[in-house]
Amino acid sequence: MVEEKIKKEAEEEAQAQVDIWKYVFGFTEMAVVKCAIELGIPDFLEGQDGQAMTLDGLSAALGCSPSSLYRIMRFLTNRGIFRQVNQGLGCSSQNSTSNAIACSSITYVQTPLSRLLARNGEKSMAAIVLLESSPVMLSPWLGLGRRVLANSPPPFDTYHGQDVWSYAQNNPAHSKLINDAMACDARVAVSAMINRCPQVFEGISSLVDVGGGDGTALRTLLKACPWIRGINFDLPLVISVAPRSDGVEHVGGDMFHSVPNADAAFIMWVLHDWGDDECISILMNCKEAIPQDTGKVIIVEAVIDHEGGDGKLKDVGLMLDMVMMAHTTTGKERTSEEWAHILNKAGFSRHTMTHIQAVQSVIEAYP
Repeated sequence: MVEEKIKKEAEEEAQAQVDIWKYVFGFTEMAVVKCAIELGIPDFLEGQDGQAMTLDGLSAALGCSPSSLYRIMRFLTNRGIFRQVNQGLGCSSQNSTSNAIACSSITYVQTPLSRLLARNGEKSMAAIVLLESSPVMLSPWLGLGRRVLANSPPPFDTYHGQDVWSYAQNNPAHSKLINDAMACDARVAVSAMINRCPQVFEGISSLVDVGGGDGTALRTLLKACPWIRGINFDLPLVISVAPRSDGVEHVGGDMFHSVPNADAAFIMWVLHDWGDDECISILMNCKEAIPQDTGKVIIVEAVIDHEGGDGKLKDVGLMLDMVMMAHTTTGKERTSEEWAHILNKAGFSRHTMTHIQAVQSVIEAYP
């Protein structure tokens, strides 16, 4: 027993010496993935219809140095983001016949993971990467330690002089980054809802999407449920740039004051940005907007201890909770018990939770 304990401790110590480097250089993965998106590597490879692309051809098309691009691709293929079809001989900055042959013999293809980084992909997550890797969103992380101290202001406010929503209102380019990122997630989450629990939308003829951004969630939903009349409700600044769409009415306003009337209210990835008191206020306004006998509020949010959830995504929920701590004043991800608390305080009599193939779960709350 003693020998086994010593052996186990030695193995754990050896693994720790490896794992620590992930935290020393953890930022590099985000930075290199952002680099790939900005260079357009996933989009270009996606346009090759599954055909392998040589390093020479890829570097010429993107206007990149072959040797520098090779190093970027080596990093990303090592993480399974792209796949290198053949090994080649490597590629250096030296000009030689052998090096030219090596560069031309290395070829790459897409993987399921790299397809998520193509800007125009159906399930693209590129806009979320670009938002979270932007200087505006990265700088508050440097103040996370101070946030944990008592009475310390939120890091975002400290670094930018205002909260994230005021900053977005005053900086249209950053507001667009946020809207594009939320649209990315909406396409994935709403599609997962329709596939996993389509009954959620049965019997609903009108639906108000509270904090619906540019209307992507409603447009995705109405393709599967064309009988629903959609109301996309958000701040006037957001609504002013939302594209028109059949079946969707854009309404500007403030969810803390009131919510447009509909058979049901839909609110996705909004409540986690706010503290309990703010959430209760928003939910009470949603409750007022729906029929008290047949209406419901459909909440799509992470539930970090949901037993029916996907354990593989639990860590994502915990990471999102850290995002809330860095970027919002009172926001947080919640457990099922915490969701039950605010729903009860908002006056809902009962609720159900359903897991979908996404980070979020679906919470249906009834008056």
